[in-house]
Amino acid sequence: MSTAISNEEKIRIRNLLFFTTPRLWPHWPFLPLVRRVKGQNEDCGVLFDVRKCLKQTGYSATVFLINYFLIPPSTEEFLKLPKEVFDRPEELFEAGWRVD
Repeated sequence: MSTAISNEEKIRIRNLLFFTTPRLWPHWPFLPLVRRVKGQNEDCGVLFDVRKCLKQTGYSATVFLINYFLIPPSTEEFLKLPKEVFDRPEELFEAGWRVD
């Protein structure tokens, strides 16, 4: 029996690991994301470790729709940004978001 993992599955596993493990984020407390759809402009977003930074829950699978380099200076401004909210990290991946 072969235990080889397809390239697509490796990409999925890697992204889910990063989505769920903020200590791996090179720009903690943010994780820059991108969504590329053929024929459309690229979408930029970030995950934010709200749980550790603000002691709040409910944002672990929330993509804030902003380019990492344009993040506003205050938390209040940041939390008002447009966002896509998912129930699980797997849904975030299924929506096309990938670690940038």
